[in-house]
Amino acid sequence: MAVYTDHIRLLFGLKLKQIRLDKGLSISELGQISGLSVSYLTEIEKGRKYPKTDKIAALAKAMDVDYDTLVSLKLSKKLEPISELLRSRFLTEIPLELLGIDPSDLLELLAEAPAKVSAMISTVMNIGRSYHVSVERLYMAVLRSYQEMHDNYFEDIEQDGDRFLTEFASSHSLVDENLLSSLLRTRYNYKLVNFSRESHPELAALRSVFRPESGTLYLNSHLSVEQRTFILAREVGFQYLNLKIRPYTYSYVEVESFEQILNNYKASYFAGTILIRRTDLITRLQAIFDQTNWSNDAFLNLIQSFNATPERFFYRLSNLLPKYFGIDQLFFYRFNNTAGQTNFHLTKEMHLTRQQGPKSMVDEHYCRRWVALTILQELAFLQKNKNHVGALCQAQLSTYADTGNTFLIVSVAQPYQPHQQQNMSVSMCFKMTDTLKSKMRFLNPLSPNISQRIVNEACERCGIFDCRERVAAPTGLQKKRQVDAMKKALEELK
Repeated sequence: MAVYTDHIRLLFGLKLKQIRLDKGLSISELGQISGLSVSYLTEIEKGRKYPKTDKIAALAKAMDVDYDTLVSLKLSKKLEPISELLRSRFLTEIPLELLGIDPSDLLELLAEAPAKVSAMISTVMNIGRSYHVSVERLYMAVLRSYQEMHDNYFEDIEQDGDRFLTEFASSHSLVDENLLSSLLRTRYNYKLVNFSRESHPELAALRSVFRPESGTLYLNSHLSVEQRTFILAREVGFQYLNLKIRPYTYSYVEVESFEQILNNYKASYFAGTILIRRTDLITRLQAIFDQTNWSNDAFLNLIQSFNATPERFFYRLSNLLPKYFGIDQLFFYRFNNTAGQTNFHLTKEMHLTRQQGPKSMVDEHYCRRWVALTILQELAFLQKNKNHVGALCQAQLSTYADTGNTFLIVSVAQPYQPHQQQNMSVSMCFKMTDTLKSKMRFLNPLSPNISQRIVNEACERCGIFDCRERVAAPTGLQKKRQVDAMKKALEELK
């Protein structure tokens, strides 16, 4: 739907309502005078319908205003903040319907107090600009909310994956690079071409580039087999699901619309369904959950048996655990780190629980007791001193000192960009509940292969003063205590 058409409808509805109210008319009174039904007028005022010329004329006559005044896009001073908001594209760029919000309801709220509500939204947008929140990050935040609302499970895409497997893959066989390459070439007329960072250094950060005019998919020659297979599966997903609006690079160079982000997610989800079959994964997960002892090696072997990266495997877990195991108090996150350095960057997160979990921080240091960080330090040590290659897996029971919340965290670390000494850890975190203990036998009693630690969120907020891993003073905690002491002193004043 065209943005401009949406604007005209919304503005006309707001203007009609404001003039009606200024004239002291109820919607039923306007209906009687104009000869239009109340339900139709309601749809107009909510911005869902735009009346034809004869009906606009009837409304103008009923309210004793000029036709041109009614259809003009110029708003009164009271409604001008809404016009500014529409020009900012907030209402049209953010897919409110996906989040369960009817845009007309939001417009109705805006109409009641346009200056105040618009000022609030403008403030949020300005804060985003101040912290350099890009359009891509805004869209990704909306996508994460959409995933969380649905427990990151979409049955329609699961069924599309099942149909693909029935059509192209024999029972329980892995969908591999050869099958996907063949399908892209023969069914979808793709050309597959490799490029290297040596020949195209400006494209070194990209895993793939698709040129629709020639049907050519350029693949970075330094990809692992697992990465390459996923990219091919995602390309099949774009074609099989008939997703026309899509990004042409992996990763994003420039984001053009939320639909582009959403379709990329759908194609990626589809790739997960065909590369990691849900029936096989559910069966094999159950076997691990039924063990009385946790095994890091067994879990790594499970990941590798699906020819998946740890990140893709964990992501697939987040699709299926809530639906098929009733385990929905969980979150997923990814950290990047340069071997030998002490900076850790949270590069992806998704929460299927509103409980405790890592969030993007500004000018603070994540707790160095998190297994997601300690496993990166251990991997870097092994790479330097023992020529270690491949991945590490560790499990930890983490209890937050401030809240007492406890999580089982399974973390896998592996090289990410070896030529730049970049490593990555991905972690799946489970809130410790009676349901979790009943599903995972190795938690009750706790397997000796799972370490236990007291953790916190950030050094700046942490009250564990004898912590050997601390890398920053608890300045945030000290400030909070000073404010609390001031509030207490104010209350004691007579």
